[in-house]
Amino acid sequence: MMGILLFYLPLIWLSSSSPSHALQQSFVECFSSHSSPQSIPISKVVFTNESASFSSLLHQSIRNLRFLNTSSKPLFLVTPFHESHVQAAVVCAQKKGLSYVSSQSQFILLDLSNLHSIDIDIETETASVETGATLGELYYRIAEKSLIHGFPAGSCPTVGVGGHISGGGFGTLFRKHGLAADNVIDAKIVDFNGRIMDRNTMGEELFWAIRGGGGASFGVILSWKLKLVCLPPKLTIFHVQKTPKQGAIQLFQKWQRIAYKLDEDLFLHVTIGVQEQTISLSFVALFLGPTEKLIPLMNTQFPELGLQRENYTEMNWIQSILFFAGFPIQTPPQILLKKSLSNAFFKAKSDFVTYPIPQNGLEGLWNKVLEEEGSYLILTPYGGKMSQISELETPFPHRKGNIFGIQYMVSWENGSESYKHLSWIREVYAYMEPYVSKDPRGAYLNYRDLDLGRNYGRNVRYEEAKVWGLKYYRSNFERLVRVKTKVDPFNFFWNEQSIPTSLYRS
Repeated sequence: MMGILLFYLPLIWLSSSSPSHALQQSFVECFSSHSSPQSIPISKVVFTNESASFSSLLHQSIRNLRFLNTSSKPLFLVTPFHESHVQAAVVCAQKKGLSYVSSQSQFILLDLSNLHSIDIDIETETASVETGATLGELYYRIAEKSLIHGFPAGSCPTVGVGGHISGGGFGTLFRKHGLAADNVIDAKIVDFNGRIMDRNTMGEELFWAIRGGGGASFGVILSWKLKLVCLPPKLTIFHVQKTPKQGAIQLFQKWQRIAYKLDEDLFLHVTIGVQEQTISLSFVALFLGPTEKLIPLMNTQFPELGLQRENYTEMNWIQSILFFAGFPIQTPPQILLKKSLSNAFFKAKSDFVTYPIPQNGLEGLWNKVLEEEGSYLILTPYGGKMSQISELETPFPHRKGNIFGIQYMVSWENGSESYKHLSWIREVYAYMEPYVSKDPRGAYLNYRDLDLGRNYGRNVRYEEAKVWGLKYYRSNFERLVRVKTKVDPFNFFWNEQSIPTSLYRS
């Protein structure tokens, strides 16, 4: 059996140890016979590593330049335009009788970015979205139909819907409406036998697992049916920057004590970076309402920020999407449809904070950040709706009790400097251990971090996977293992941090 090495949707890896030319011919023949008749020729769907467009397609599928030249290259690429193409890829991987033990074997890459249709139904307030669509495409299509509807997901418009939702998915609306995964009504998935299942046919256990447990462990997500949320016609943002000389440290101390307690209509996060060799903190907010309602709230809850009337800007929801994506709010929203290639190397890690970080801890963190010009921290307040949903509702457990989350990020342009930058972010992560969640130290699945541990081969021992599994899922890890064992007992859908089966449990 040819196994599937499933990294981050929309990418799926199929391992193989067979001779390359024989495998290519055999797989293409099988693929042709198992795909539904389409107007698209197989030559436009399957690309060998000798194809003229192979390198450019491969580059498009890799979002982090760290992996462009260091990762093994696939034997060929499959770019489905139809659900049957996905089914054929899975079925033919099963039928070839090939080894799936080694992750170093030959493999093919399934890129789902062509499956990106979106259907918005304002009457029912739902959206049907194929897994290869980006968040930017989803937001744009919603705004085409309505400026008072939205969806609670992330701020980066080039992120794929499939993997984002299956890992939880949070953004500026999550204190009011929860995670993206909390707003999923239905889904379609291809299982290891090539069957297409919806919520009714897959059952509630698998439906639970793919909404925050990483769909890549259980099958190939084809599409989501989402519940849209209602929004006011006017939203308000503000963005103020402060340095230590302007009281940034004291302001942050206040922020971490109150941000998670603020009205759920207010999202106020902090970003930390280096500007002109000094620490710079940005306090950035989105309020679900007009300015006249936000001003008295800020004057009462956080007067120390010293906000003036000119600091506030009113806009509609799609303009707020543009703002948090880094575009001027008057930018035509069509820019959200653009899929740009990555031109940077980067590494991210995550944490959750349950108690305010003391002054000495913050000072040490500032000093660490100053050591790295390419560093960037995002601190996201919890509370609101996130404290009202049980940690057992979906596999994403980081709910009540967390006051904010941290994303640590470092990026660089020269690949030869990777060791230096990776060492820095690991040192910062080690430094923060006393100040973040414990037993276990939590982590967010969508900031996938192989430093936490990884699977080596498919015969993964439960006890080994538990080391990183508890960090992502806490007590939900055990339930995910049970679901995995039931729906994929032979561990066909595998990656370095996929859910293990209970087969190799001590």
